Amino acid sequence: MDKLDAMRALVKVVSSGSYAEAARRLGLTRSAVSKGVMELEQALGARLLDRTTRRVTPTEAGLAYYERCVSILSQIEETESQVSRLHDEPKGILKVNAPMSFGMLYLGKAISDFMIRFGELKVELVLTDRFIDPLEEGADITLRIGTFTDSSLIARRIAPARMILAASPEYIEKHGAPLSPADLIDHRCLSYGHSTSMQRWHLTDKGQPVSIAIGACLSSNNGDVLRDAAVQGIGIANLPTFIVGQDVSAGRLKLVLPDNRPADLSIHALYAPNRYLAAKTRVFIDFLVERFGKNPSWDNFEGKS
Repeated sequence: MDKLDAMRALVKVVSSGSYAEAARRLGLTRSAVSKGVMELEQALGARLLDRTTRRVTPTEAGLAYYERCVSILSQIEETESQVSRLHDEPKGILKVNAPMSFGMLYLGKAISDFMIRFGELKVELVLTDRFIDPLEEGADITLRIGTFTDSSLIARRIAPARMILAASPEYIEKHGAPLSPADLIDHRCLSYGHSTSMQRWHLTDKGQPVSIAIGACLSSNNGDVLRDAAVQGIGIANLPTFIVGQDVSAGRLKLVLPDNRPADLSIHALYAPNRYLAAKTRVFIDFLVERFGKNPSWDNFEGKS
């Protein structure tokens, strides 16, 4: 029997005045309870209980040790209860990591509404377009756009990230609109990435996936940079509707190759696998699914294909 169990046994013996009753309350045998108390006495080098045929009573040392055991066990129980409540109730600090554009356009307002609903939670939001490992950087939730195969993380789909090709009316007037995916090789393209060297966009042609080589005149790892360049007439952008949908609706951008849309992506919440998922993490993910869902507001723009 370990020391904590032995302490529990002693407390039950003193409070009930009987080894047999203590054993019954603990679901143990009488001999196990007796052995636990004897191990404590041996470790302490002091007699803790006086035993008679009718009742067991604590010695002076035993009474002092009993009172300390009651205090220690009570603190342990309260600590375990607090930790359990952190998993059962949304409390504490929630650390969230998300892409810059999505965070500024939609997530910030969503978090404010979330905190109104769950007032006891504190949120630390870090926006970065760099993919991080939530396990290494201590994030409870990482929001990312794309497809994920990392088996060390759990990915829950929050909402679709519908992709479109778009360019400004000025660009189309000056350079014309591509009539097929193959025509993109002759156009100025704005590419998400770190290089302006030859890249490929994955589109559809008559319902079949096609991979098209493009020459990027501008590349960036931030969608807002590409969106601004597209609005200024620099080139054709391949971006999610949550970034450019309002520009299409306002006429600042027009759809390009609407019948050859890029493959849609998804916004995922990534978190570490945990049998006891904390309530703060669970309720936040549920909130985002409820907030954005299958038909997010950013897809409600005119000119959709």
